[in-house]
Formats: sequence, C-alpha cells, structure tokens
Amino acid sequence: MAFLRPSLPISRRQALAWGAGAAGLCMAQLTYASGHKHRRPIPGTLQLAAAWEQTGGFHLGVLAVPAATAPTLQVLTALELPTRAHGMIAPPDGSVLAVARRPGDWLVRWQPGNAQAPQWHWIEPARAFNGHVLASPDGQRLYTTETDLETGASLVGVRDARSLEKLDEWPTHGVDAHELIWDSPQGNAPASLIVANGGVPTSADTGRSKRDLHTMDSSLVRLQGDSGALLGQWRLSDQRLSLRHLAWNTQRNVLGIALQAEHDQESERSMAPVLALFDGQALHTGALAPLNTVTATTDSHNLHGYGGSIAATRHGWAVSCPRAQGVAHFGIQGQWQGLVPLPEACALAVYNTQVWAAGRRHSLQDILASTPLLHPHSAALAQVRLDNHWVVHSGISG
Repeated sequence: MAFLRPSLPISRRQALAWGAGAAGLCMAQLTYASGHKHRRPIPGTLQLAAAWEQTGGFHLGVLAVPAATAPTLQVLTALELPTRAHGMIAPPDGSVLAVARRPGDWLVRWQPGNAQAPQWHWIEPARAFNGHVLASPDGQRLYTTETDLETGASLVGVRDARSLEKLDEWPTHGVDAHELIWDSPQGNAPASLIVANGGVPTSADTGRSKRDLHTMDSSLVRLQGDSGALLGQWRLSDQRLSLRHLAWNTQRNVLGIALQAEHDQESERSMAPVLALFDGQALHTGALAPLNTVTATTDSHNLHGYGGSIAATRHGWAVSCPRAQGVAHFGIQGQWQGLVPLPEACALAVYNTQVWAAGRRHSLQDILASTPLLHPHSAALAQVRLDNHWVVHSGISG
C-alpha cells in the first residue's frame, strides 16, 4: 500500500487521514515498500532501530545484525513514514519513538512486530519538531526539541509519555536546538537537561534554508530538569561551529559533542574540528585531523568539518564523518587517533562496549578492533540511505 507523503505544512484533516492510512499499514503485517513483511529475528542477533530513505519513500524499522553465521544486515520489520525521520529512542518496553527531521510535524510511537496501530502525534500550531526526543529517567515524560515558527526561538517541549500531548514548554535560550541529554544529578538535586543549540538561523518560510550565518550563536545550555530554569550556558570561541549531537563518556563526566562547520569559505569548513568536549565547567574543541590523514574522497587531508553522529568508545570518542567517508576516533581528551574507512558512514550505536557504524552498502561491528567485522547489507536494503542515527532495540519477540 502506498501513501502520498504530505509536504509541510499540512492541514489537521490531512494529518488525521494520513495517520489512519498508516494504521492500516501496521495492521497489514507492516509490509513496506520493497514488499518484505515482518520476519522473526535470527537467534542471538543484535537488533537496531533505524530510519532510512529508499526509492523516494521514508521508513522506520528494526534491523538485525546477525552472528557470523549469517553476516548480512537484514530488515526484520518496517513502517512507512510521511517524511524523513531523524532521532529516535527505544524504551525498555520494546517500542520505538521517532521524530521527524527538522522542521518536522510528527512524532510516532511504534510497537515493532505488534499488530497495534502506531500512535501518531502532530505538533501544535506555530511549532516544528527539531529532530530529537528524550525520555525522562522515570519514563513518564518525553522531551522534544522544537522551534517557535513565529519567533525562531527554540524550545524544549515537555510531553506526557502516554498521550504524547504537550504539558509545558521551556526556552532553550537560543535557536536551532538539536539533541538533548540528561546530566547526572548532583546530590539531592534533580537531574538537569543539557541541550545543544545549533545556532543556525533559518526562516519559517524556507524550512531548512540557512540565512544570516554571520549572526550564528551556537551554545550548550543546562536546564533544571523539573522546571526548565537556566543553570548555565557555554559557547565555543568560533561562532561558526554548530553544536549538534551529544554523548557521555563511559564515566559520564565528560560530554562529547559532534560539530558541523558553517564557515563562508569552503577551505575553513573543510579544516574545522568535528569534536568538542564539555567537562561541566568549560567547552573546548578536540584535535584537528593531522595533515597526513588521507580520506577516501579528498587529497586535502580533512574531515570536511562535518560530524554526523557521536558515540563514546572504550578509549574516547567516535564521530562519523560521512563527507570524509569514515569514522574519526579520538582519545578521551580529544586527541586524534585515526579514521576508520566506511563509505557514507553516519549512524553510530554502542553495544557491549563495541561501536557499530552504518555505511551505505555495509556496516562495521567494533570499529576499534584491529579488523572490524563487516556486515554487508541485504538485498532488502539495496539503495537504502540510512539516516544519522540508530539505537539498540530490546528485541522483537515471537
């Protein structure tokens, strides 16, 4: 069954109609564009929730990364989406929550492998989702980064985890808010929320089109976790570096941030750092790739100033660099360690201290191993372009 993907913005009536169609898709055994239906996982496999684009359609699904006896990356089940997804989380109950890429208008809760219809939520008027969602420590609330389309200011939407309805919204004290993450509580104080304001000005009329980059103001903010009160704000000295994606180190005392450069000159963008570190007091960039770093797409020895995603490793940090065709890895203090080649590398996930990286035609297991295990993509993933993120899923039963 095929659906027209609505363009932004869409009317509430159109949204409800599309949601009803999507529910029918779920009840029809979750058949997706290539005709594959829900499949039982191979015993002993790792499952990853991911989003992708294929032949002009957009999908959310669960992929199986099998043991060495069946090394291909396979699709277990998938759901068609109205537009491109971005960030997602996989709660312990086996569901997947995904949010539309900015400027987005939908949030969905899906139970993979279950005949229950997906739960769609369409954002309130004059608001747009910015691509990321986070659950509260107790699972009772959801937090989404959003933009006020009338003012351009960014917000954290506080939502009921069951209904997905908004309960409150807090300013992020910036624009272009992107990923958000919990900080560890200090003493008896509640956990605080750290938000990356990307700082890139856009217009509600043009969606993602950037404007007035000379006014960029990217920042990292810490908000009180129960009220949204501002507890601190930090900036890099280079205002053209946009703070985007976040990951704690294994000790949860240093936060890694993937950067995307927005300099006017291509030469400046190409040589810009892709990693910043925050120790709770100060924010600074990690090391640049050395001049003898040869990438698959360039002779100028750079990472193109674009960090797609970030994950903590056993020894520091991994930052995917799709424009450099690989995954950069750094030491715990941000020192350069090397580049692991992987065409169109972007999505990263950590499982049992191993970093799994998704590429265009194959994915890598344990990128820091002397010989990472390569998983070719199955025929169902032919011509698929996996999105920035994937997360470990608790598994489809039965």
